[in-house]
Amino acid sequence: MKNDFKSLSVDELWSFREKIATALAAKMVAEQSVLEHRLRQLNQQKNVDEISDRPKRRSYPTVFPKYRNPHQPSETWAGRGKQPRWLAAELKSGRRLDDFRI
Repeated sequence: MKNDFKSLSVDELWSFREKIATALAAKMVAEQSVLEHRLRQLNQQKNVDEISDRPKRRSYPTVFPKYRNPHQPSETWAGRGKQPRWLAAELKSGRRLDDFRI
């Protein structure tokens, strides 16, 4: 059959269209399953590489707080990282860091 669609009837064209849609859907499903299988393989390989290449991160001991907010005793700071806002405001007002030691 040549690609002479002008000579085909509407019913023949519709039948031809349905065959194409069915074949296309089947090929798309097959291609999707191949791609999903490949993606699973890559993810497994990535997980294996991550486990074998990276050493486990060292666990750090719990750091106990060293400073406490006198106005809100539940707010504490261990002295690591950025100073909390309450402490920075108190230091700007002229108080010393040792004033907040626990």
